[in-house]
Amino acid sequence: MKLLKAPLMAAMVGVSALGLSVSAPSETQAQASVPIDVWALRDVVNAVQVSPDGKHVLVHINPSRDGDYLLQVFKTDDLTKPFRTINADPMEIIGARWVSNEFIFGTAWQVRREQVKRPEQDIRDYLAFSYNPISNKINKVEGDFSIVNTLPTDPDKVLIGTGNAIPDTSGVDPFAAFRPRAYYKFDLKKGSKSLILKGNSKFPQVQLWDNEGNPRYTSVLDRGDGMLKEYYRKPGDGSWTQFQETDMNEQGNLYRILGGFHGLAGLDPNDPNKGYFIDNRNGEDKAALYHFDFNTGTVGEKIFQAEDADITRIQTHSIPGNDKLVAARYSGAKGERHWFDEDEKALHEALEKQIPYAHDIGISSRSLDGRTMVVQNRGPKDPGSFWLVKDGKLAKLGSRNPLINPDQLSEVKYIRYKARDGLEIPGYITVPKGKGPFPLVVQHNGGPHVNGRVSYDEWGQMLANAGYMVFHPENRISTGWGQKHFDAGYGEHGGRMQDDKDDGVMHLIEQGLVDPDRVAFFGWSYGGQAALYTLSRDPQLYQCAIAGAAVADAEKQYMGRRDTSLKALDAWSKRRGMIGVNPINEVSKVNIPLLMMHPEQDRRVMYYHFKDYKKAFEAAGKDGQFVTIEGADHFYNTHMYTHQQQIMTKILDFLANDCGPGGL
Repeated sequence: MKLLKAPLMAAMVGVSALGLSVSAPSETQAQASVPIDVWALRDVVNAVQVSPDGKHVLVHINPSRDGDYLLQVFKTDDLTKPFRTINADPMEIIGARWVSNEFIFGTAWQVRREQVKRPEQDIRDYLAFSYNPISNKINKVEGDFSIVNTLPTDPDKVLIGTGNAIPDTSGVDPFAAFRPRAYYKFDLKKGSKSLILKGNSKFPQVQLWDNEGNPRYTSVLDRGDGMLKEYYRKPGDGSWTQFQETDMNEQGNLYRILGGFHGLAGLDPNDPNKGYFIDNRNGEDKAALYHFDFNTGTVGEKIFQAEDADITRIQTHSIPGNDKLVAARYSGAKGERHWFDEDEKALHEALEKQIPYAHDIGISSRSLDGRTMVVQNRGPKDPGSFWLVKDGKLAKLGSRNPLINPDQLSEVKYIRYKARDGLEIPGYITVPKGKGPFPLVVQHNGGPHVNGRVSYDEWGQMLANAGYMVFHPENRISTGWGQKHFDAGYGEHGGRMQDDKDDGVMHLIEQGLVDPDRVAFFGWSYGGQAALYTLSRDPQLYQCAIAGAAVADAEKQYMGRRDTSLKALDAWSKRRGMIGVNPINEVSKVNIPLLMMHPEQDRRVMYYHFKDYKKAFEAAGKDGQFVTIEGADHFYNTHMYTHQQQIMTKILDFLANDCGPGGL
């Protein structure tokens, strides 16, 4: 890891309060279509945070198209030039945050292996580090660690846990939360770690710690009797106390695991024996927020429940160390809030009025005195911007993609429509400029039970910029919309889940928004699997399909990952294609052109899916194109500029020239 004395800003694009010396897009460019080279950029500014004392700002920044991320530190009273710049050569810094006035904690990675030989095998090695920009000293420890708690009462130490440097929000692996993790106190000054708790088969993980480093809540999936058992500890307790259990051999209880948000969500800062619990209790469809009493081990009074969505998390006060509950968060047109704190509500509303194209506003960091903060915005007209508020003044610090002019971006509209069986399906459409009816691309990414929302979507905006309307349905089984919505997707991969997408297309056609003879499907991960399902639909709505990182042989996928110790989870996994529609068995029925792309180093959906499907497809004499993305993994953050350039160029070329007669 190297300390750089000279700033490396010559290749930066965009104008900001940080003194980055690049021009914005010209007026001509702002009105024209956006070049692939602009869409393909990695996030230029990935994160910005202010130190707790308000004296320094860290910026995680990529100074060039093909370069690695750097960590820069600025003094808040002089944003014209970096105070410090470091890199991790030959590794790359992938994340960093303030954990005290003096120290930054970060993570770096480096590609070390060429092949993925088993599911979830990473081709990268990881390194955790602490950095003191005042002394300009770095301490590091090898391993894949993430922050568990910053331990605000102990500024020289943080609590870290193994195996989660990059959080996986895909929700694909239901057992991830029950694999053993180890927890350490990391000494920021010395770079040493001491073991605090090591997960085992009985208690593999801790889901919630308090600010003093005490474990407070865990849930355990007992493979012996199939029960999900939940435990708590009061401060000072040396052992766990069970307070409830749920039979996970009952299919109707799977939402408690696969939803990913049920359980203890936080602690009351004024009373260590009170907390906040998220659950859909007493047969209610939508998960609500409740009080939790550590003295009695009981879930108590309901605090708030949204009408159309689950409460999925809580929001605490924006000043660090203040864990006061200020809002409950839930899904809707964006990440919605129900406010409990009028001051925080007023602050967010004031920021929304001041920041251009405000959509999903969040205070990413704030000084202890409250006078300095960094605010993030992300939405259809903003790829992601960072703003400094200091002494009542607002200044833009940077953007994830400063080459994109907001005028080049399309509006995104939240919709709800009825599926053929009457189930209401949420979704959103990205609407290109001009007048419809438009050619349509149905886009589905990941899951299948991952929740999407209206925000900035790079692929969707790229397609809209090329003249396509883009439709993203939140098909049944997606989480955050209640248990009935989730349960309606059980075993419906390739069935009603696919019908939902077709029904959304028909809804848009009936609205006069879409040309019925110009419809395509594009998906990644489970969305790629859904794209393969479209190839043999009858009647056929689509002119072509694009499948990225697709599960092509669902039976082989299941056999390579199966865990038969829990009947309900095993049955759920089988129904992702082993029981029902398996794409590789449907090749003879394919009736539209296919573009299939796959990362060669994919750890989540291994490369054999691509090779096996290609072989079967060609043997059947079908019309398809097959592209390998070399050096990329399954996840977006592993896609470098050249990967994105390759993927985007091929998508647009295929749609324009090879998608049905005459292209889309």
